[in-house]
This record gives sequence, C-alpha cells and structure tokens, in this order.
Amino acid sequence: MYLAGNIKLLRKRRSRTQDDVAFALNMKRSTLSGYENRVAEPGAEALIALSQYYKISIDTLLKVDLSKLRPSELSQLERGYDMFYSGETLRVLATTIDSKNEENIELVNEKATAGYTTGFADPEYIRILPTFQLPFLSKQKKYRTFQISGDSMLPIPDGSLVTGEFVQNWSTIRDGHAYIVLTIADGLVFKILHNFLETEGKLRAFSLNPLFEPYDIEGKDVREVWRFVHYISSEIPPPNLTRDALEDTVLQLKKDVDLIKREISFKSQVLPFPDK
Repeated sequence: MYLAGNIKLLRKRRSRTQDDVAFALNMKRSTLSGYENRVAEPGAEALIALSQYYKISIDTLLKVDLSKLRPSELSQLERGYDMFYSGETLRVLATTIDSKNEENIELVNEKATAGYTTGFADPEYIRILPTFQLPFLSKQKKYRTFQISGDSMLPIPDGSLVTGEFVQNWSTIRDGHAYIVLTIADGLVFKILHNFLETEGKLRAFSLNPLFEPYDIEGKDVREVWRFVHYISSEIPPPNLTRDALEDTVLQLKKDVDLIKREISFKSQVLPFPDK
C-alpha cells in the first residue's frame, strides 16, 4: 500500500503544511502525521476525506506509487483527472518499455488473467508479463493483448488473443464497438458496449453470440477499458452461409416444426382420456 507516501507527496507538491491539510479535513495534525508516517491507518471516513481533498480515488491513493509516475501523469492527477475518480482523461497505467524506450505490448494470457484483476496497477506484476511488438500498430498509443475464454463473442473463438488500445477518456467509448473491460466483480470481459456513463453511470455489455443476454456494468466497478483493435487465433472461423443455404436451412426448420406439430396432434387423438 502506498497511501502514506502518496498523501505526503501530494501535500508537499501543494506546498501545504500538515496543519493546513488537517484543518481542511477537520482532523488533528497529529492524526494526519500518523497517516503520513505509517504510525496509524486511516478508517473509511478519513480515506474518503483524503480522496475528496486531493480529487484522487481511494484505489489510486492505496495502490499506485505516485512517486513513480511521469511528471505529466502526476500533473494530470493533481488537476483532478484520475480515471478511477472521474472516468476521464488520465493515463495512470503500469507499463513496460523495450531497449529502444518504446512501450511493449504486454500479453495477459489465460493463466495470468486472474492475477491481472488485482495486479493491473502493480509495476512488478506487469513487468513479469510476456511482451512483444507489432510493427503495424502506432507507437504513439498504448496496447495490451488479452487471451479470452468462452464462446460469448463467437465467431471470435475461445482462446483468441485480443489486442486493445488503452482508452484514456471513458466518454469516448462508442456505442456498438468492442472493448476489453477490467471490472472489480468479473475481471476481464470482452464485449460490445453502449455508453451510459454520463446519464446512468454504467456501460451496457452485449455479446456477439445471441445466446448471451446483455447486462450492465456499473462505472464505479470499471478499472480499465481497452478498445478492440484485432485478434489472433489458430482456428479458422466457420464459413458464412450463402442466401440459398440460409433459405434451405429455414425451410428445413419449418418442415421439422410441422412434423412435430402433426405428431403431437396425432398422439392427442389416439391416446385415451384418463378415467375421471
């Protein structure tokens, strides 16, 4: 946990004394000093007060070492642009770079997926992920690849490697487009999204497979959003049926339904009624 160092760093960057901050938060200076020096742990009310004072989410205060952020990222945080706090334009992201100082594409394979839910903001966790480069992708954007499981997004098959571009501003999530979303409750999910964050504080998630019902993802449960770019799979997708083939399939289904109806009707006529 990085809370003590973070609140001390933020206070000093604002050129505030402990008395200044303690007065603003309606707490004793000795209490704040205890938090900054790891002598005491703040309760829920104190965490909320610190989060509101610095306009930074509790998640970020606890889990992100702000001293390791780039100056531009820290500056954005101090102006209130914490993606966990507001869902907007801050890129607070643990990442890795190659020998040319270019950002890698980290691979979160199926085995690493469970750990990603808690380790996504931990540089040490991100550092051990496999990395690679794709020369046809922009070097000005951040990408990460995730291995999906299940058949909710068929015809994209189970086990495919799906690459996403990091979304800094959640208000840019476009209806009807595919995204990889990291949530508290369900971990990583790959879905078609409709954006209701501004009006209802949630995203609506749809599957490509019509057998799966859409559901809502609360904005407060979202931790990362990645815009779908492409996928890699060793499986060949099934061929699309021609119009003639579709018509033949529908006709055969109708024949099968008619046959079932006739059998039900026949059985209802020949079976004796039970004695009353």
